[in-house]
Amino acid sequence: MISYAISLIFRIIYLIILIVILLSWIPIFDIRKEPIASLVKFYNIIMAPFKTIIPPIGMLDFSPIVAFILLQVIERLLIKILSSFGL
Repeated sequence: MISYAISLIFRIIYLIILIVILLSWIPIFDIRKEPIASLVKFYNIIMAPFKTIIPPIGMLDFSPIVAFILLQVIERLLIKILSSFGL
């Protein structure tokens, strides 16, 4: 049950990252208005460590790709550890 909750939390994080990335391509959305502003704040909190390590190359930002990969590795490790305890 706990592993399901962890998986759900990570899915929500993936979804928020994907929504913010897609909205950044559409100029008609104002990121200062709610609920988009809250999503962007959460996105910035998650992406801050990745953006400091991986700066944008030209106009391309590869930090979300690295974030997706690293978050999936963390998720799988957590679920593996929890399932070994029977949770």
